[in-house]
Amino acid sequence: MDNFWQSDRILAWFERATAWIEANLLLVPILLQVAAVAFAAVPAVLLASPVARLLTRLQNWQGLSHIPGLRRFCASLPGLSFPLVFVVIIWILDGIAIQTSYPHNVLRLVASLLNAWIFIRLASAFMNDPIWGRTIAIVAWSIAALNIVGLLTPTIDMLDSIALQLGSVRVSVYGLIKAVLSLAILLWVASFASHLFEQRINRVHRLTPSVQVLLVKLLKIVLLSIAVFFALSTIGIDLTALAVFGGAVGVGIGLGLQRIVANLISGLILLLDRSIKPGDVIAIGDTFGWIQSLGARYTAVRTRDGTEFLIPNEDLITNQVENWSHSDLQLRLKVPVGISYNNDPHQAIALCNAAAAKCKRVLQSPGPNTLLRGFGDNSVDLEIRFWINDPQNGRGNVISEVLLHVWDEFKENGVEIPFPQRDLHLRSSDISLRVETPGSRTPRDRSHPEL
Repeated sequence: MDNFWQSDRILAWFERATAWIEANLLLVPILLQVAAVAFAAVPAVLLASPVARLLTRLQNWQGLSHIPGLRRFCASLPGLSFPLVFVVIIWILDGIAIQTSYPHNVLRLVASLLNAWIFIRLASAFMNDPIWGRTIAIVAWSIAALNIVGLLTPTIDMLDSIALQLGSVRVSVYGLIKAVLSLAILLWVASFASHLFEQRINRVHRLTPSVQVLLVKLLKIVLLSIAVFFALSTIGIDLTALAVFGGAVGVGIGLGLQRIVANLISGLILLLDRSIKPGDVIAIGDTFGWIQSLGARYTAVRTRDGTEFLIPNEDLITNQVENWSHSDLQLRLKVPVGISYNNDPHQAIALCNAAAAKCKRVLQSPGPNTLLRGFGDNSVDLEIRFWINDPQNGRGNVISEVLLHVWDEFKENGVEIPFPQRDLHLRSSDISLRVETPGSRTPRDRSHPEL
């Protein structure tokens, strides 16, 4: 590092660069080729817009609708209209120079750079993520350009000479760049591979949804860890040195992140014991809804009103959870109904069973069953019991539908639904009043009417 920043070394490099420019660039043939390249850019700019419009029409071809990669390939062509036209003109000038036996090294260099850029951009169009595609295209073209002009090896040597010695590890600029590029490529490969594995695992119907989620998450963790370890090894870091760091992290997790670790472990337990899975209808506390997803830290439960609750996994392990679709989707609902004492309960029970059977969601086997639960203060208490096999569609709506049918049946057959009432019985009795005047304690003459 100190040797690199010495003034004599920098001055020597500058003198050699100046001599190379004078010997290779400041020549008449070279300058004429540079001027030809500059003039060739003018018609390329003028023709870029019409060519882009022609290439845009290719995207509307119906044959591309079922091929996503080819469709993205054609979608990237209009953005390359300028380099496509430019490289065609350069190759025409290069052919003219060859026929006239004129030097054409600069023209060939520019054409090679344009060809590399067009090829790399078209190859990156097959990637799903446009950001990754453009980043990889820029990096690949930079390396290709340095290789074309013959500066790749000197550039690598220069970057490798800029280094720091950290104990037994030598960290150079070239090593850092290589580690970053390796990490980016490996992360992309790990993400792409995990996506393929996820699609393959989701197609295995013998696995439950919870096991599918568990396998996908474990694969992502393993692939990302491998990518990071390989990236660290590219800069010469001994992976055994991470043992101390791992121990410190373990102590920190054990002391300061107890709840987070508890939620993570609880999430793994939920996935392993398959007590709940995406799509189950559960009730925990005052929350009732459908499990949307199982995360590493929380479980997303969506209610009927669209609210999504993020419940920590630890609560699903330690608290009582009602799972309406754990092993069987059939669910029995109970609806209380009251009738007047003036009506026949046998008739009311038959009407309630018929009303519940009219609902499409109510199962016919086992069918509805109405029981007499007791004799209340204001009514004869009945209870309609019926089964459904789609609790994910809600229970309030089916209960409402059953009660509406009960109302219609009772109205049609004259069955009275009583309302709360109280009977007040007054019992007459003799009332005796005595009026006292000041200074006299004698009772009033009883011959007079009582007040």
